[in-house]
Amino acid sequence: MRRVFLGICLSAAAALLAGEPAQAQTRIGAIFDLTGGLNIYGIQQNNALKLAVETINAKGGVLGKPIEVVGYDAQSELSKYTQYANTAVLRDRVSALFAGLTSSSREAIRPIVRKANIPYFYGSLYEGGACDKQTFVTGPSASQQLSVLIDWAVKKYGKRIYVMAPDYNFGTISAHWVREYARKAGAEVVGEDFLALTVTDYAPTVQKIQSARPDFVVALPVGANQTGFLEQFAAAGLKDRIGVVSTNYGSGNQQVVVSPAAGKGLIADQGYFQVVDNPANAEFLKLWRAKYGSDTPVISEAVDIWNAVHLWAAAVNKAGAAETAPVIAALESGLSFEAPNGTVKLEPKSHHLRQNIYIVEGDDRHGFKVVETFRDVAPAYENEKCDLVANPTLAQHFAPESK
Repeated sequence: MRRVFLGICLSAAAALLAGEPAQAQTRIGAIFDLTGGLNIYGIQQNNALKLAVETINAKGGVLGKPIEVVGYDAQSELSKYTQYANTAVLRDRVSALFAGLTSSSREAIRPIVRKANIPYFYGSLYEGGACDKQTFVTGPSASQQLSVLIDWAVKKYGKRIYVMAPDYNFGTISAHWVREYARKAGAEVVGEDFLALTVTDYAPTVQKIQSARPDFVVALPVGANQTGFLEQFAAAGLKDRIGVVSTNYGSGNQQVVVSPAAGKGLIADQGYFQVVDNPANAEFLKLWRAKYGSDTPVISEAVDIWNAVHLWAAAVNKAGAAETAPVIAALESGLSFEAPNGTVKLEPKSHHLRQNIYIVEGDDRHGFKVVETFRDVAPAYENEKCDLVANPTLAQHFAPESK
């Protein structure tokens, strides 16, 4: 079994081998994709967790003890998430788990942590709807992002929308929200194309877009393929007359590898971009660059994990214990944190964050500039569907019904 251990002290390891109780109350688990196709996200998520733990430990840790981390490399393989989540809770007896990027990895983990009854933190933008007592989501949901993006884009580009998205729950549920917010804005979706993640030739999609004549495209392809679509779209001469907006462009630093011709003018919106200007982000970037350098921009998923660790630590200290029940009660008390992306607040009902959403525009230097900030955006759909205070036994993944 391939594992990566992150800072388990020798005394704790010896105690485990001897059958003695270790400081389980301050041990957390981390499962990220350190290798494989998703490592552009996983390495930064893991780095953010390590930096957060180091920062908290330097200030006294939790309950006067240092946080210990046991970590695993999921190798961008779904089966590894199930394997390592079981190992983390059964063998390593972690008090909280921070793990996953894709929705499939999250859904593989959730039943395991429910059964173990430990807090699980998922730090990634996603399609929305996860709801159970043990799960806490620190990335924005699709409805949070698209509620502001579609209205903004309709005002800027026009009312005809084309959706290009991956053919799984992130893409299909995001497309639902595009249709929903298009309707509210008096706009219409004039075409949709749902594609397998393995697609690299976007010529058929480009032709469909040309035929549909939209005012803008909502482009949601995932991973390396995203840059392929953007390059082919620009090469076809469409970018000068059709806008492109995205909720996930830049989340894996795609802006660094696309050509300036393809990247300039693209619109994205997320909960964090490195160009966000506030004191907390300046301090965070100072710490990050001192430890990891400045060659690669920090992605939103890294800040999602940074925020998750700090919220968990604050909950443990507020509860005065690391056991699950008091920690979840503390998390549900409405904890807030001055984060790199602005003030974030954990919503007690849905276990999602109320947070800022930033709309940015790509420049010709592989970067972004902020064009508008929407402050304190609530996870409205999640709060509507998921009330874990009134119904703590809920364990569902709500998906919006098509209209």
